[in-house]
Amino acid sequence: MKEKINIVWLKRDLRTQDHQPLQFADDANIPFIIIYILEPSMIKRADWSLRHSQFVFSSIENMNKHLKKYSRSVDIFYDEALKVFKEIDRQFNIINVFSHAETGVKETWDRDNYVRKFFKFKNIYWKESQTNGVLRGINSREGWDKNWYQNIKQPLIINKFTNNHIIQYQNPKPVPKELKYQISNYPSKFQEPGENKAWEQLNSFACNRSSKYLFNISNPSKSRHSCSRMSAHLAWGNISSKQCYQFIINHAHFDKNKRNFRAFLTRLKWRCHFMQKFEVENEYETRCVNKGYELLEKPKNKQFISHWMDGKTGFPMVDASIRSVKETGWLNFRMRAMLVSFFCHHLDQDWRDGANFLARQFLDYEPGIHFPQFQMQAGTTGINTIRIYNPVKQSEDHDKEGVFIKKWIPELASCPTSSIHEPWNYYSTNDMFNENSNKATYINPIIDHKLQAANARKKMWGHRSNALVKSEKQRILMLHTRSSTFPR
Repeated sequence: MKEKINIVWLKRDLRTQDHQPLQFADDANIPFIIIYILEPSMIKRADWSLRHSQFVFSSIENMNKHLKKYSRSVDIFYDEALKVFKEIDRQFNIINVFSHAETGVKETWDRDNYVRKFFKFKNIYWKESQTNGVLRGINSREGWDKNWYQNIKQPLIINKFTNNHIIQYQNPKPVPKELKYQISNYPSKFQEPGENKAWEQLNSFACNRSSKYLFNISNPSKSRHSCSRMSAHLAWGNISSKQCYQFIINHAHFDKNKRNFRAFLTRLKWRCHFMQKFEVENEYETRCVNKGYELLEKPKNKQFISHWMDGKTGFPMVDASIRSVKETGWLNFRMRAMLVSFFCHHLDQDWRDGANFLARQFLDYEPGIHFPQFQMQAGTTGINTIRIYNPVKQSEDHDKEGVFIKKWIPELASCPTSSIHEPWNYYSTNDMFNENSNKATYINPIIDHKLQAANARKKMWGHRSNALVKSEKQRILMLHTRSSTFPR
């Protein structure tokens, strides 16, 4: 007779505390194993990159340091999820599988449905715990805010790992050596992953860095220090939304730093709001939020797309932002919004041709936030204000001295500060734009940004009168909008 076991299936919840699936397994009086499944089909997706797998691997290593004293560890399986569970079922009698519900792309949704059918066939009970206040199966946002606050204020789970039923088994599907070597070598240029680092980051933000949070939030250089930098830790579950909320709301500095702390907590809730949108309609990964915008023509220009991806558009703030996020995996929100706006409006490109590229760069890539946000900036919702960010004005407003620009565009190192935002005016006859020069060259602007912005406004606002856009607007408002208040 096969031995009974429970399984904790980790997804985007790579921590050891405030973890309900781990608690359920600990409370049950049978052995359990903790697994993470690195699926070949997922890491081959257009939105996935090596840096994501590296962050995951290092986060699990950090978990294992905590779990070692309980004689436990997380095992990483390399195969498709269904095959992994079938293999474990061949060796053991699986009673329960505990996991957090995942707000993922349609491919992970379909995968979960295949796995669910297998569990049902085998009489395996799968308990999915709510995460980030995201509700599954709703068709209205009525009462969502109240539910979110009730959830976020619930007592934190203190995982104690008292279940001493340890089972010995050999992982039949380990990560191949070559791949393991790649994902285990975490680049020092990226933000450090793991539960320990998440708490260090949150504590330093609350104690000192948050004092300039709102003042520096749009500055691409200073925001690296003044912003919470919790996005990657939240995206991969090194820390829970509930842990963040309660740590800040109960912090000793809350009263004297109330404005900055409230702004952070508002954004924490806003993050969950977008994840809820994607949970309800994960088709946003591949189609316009407002189906009426599928009718809007966006001729594909491969040269424009290539220039944008390479950080060679001739607009310093756009290019510096692209180069920065490719190198470090992080960029502040204002510059992310500007990149999408420039791509979709100034270059007049379809949002789908840029979304996966940026997903691969963002260390904090979270599908539930990424795709709805990308489309909001692309103007394809039909309910949000169409924002067409002037790349020169953004540069002048948020990098006045050109510190960020000069750091990431060495070609402009000698450019006077007075001309750094529009170098083409200063260097119109200089070797800087001469591709035959031996000097480092910077590209001329690939478009007339004022003309393109005017064309985009006419095109995007004009399309709002389309009948399908109007009818879709009403559907979206009914499904996704809700009143939002912050309890005081």
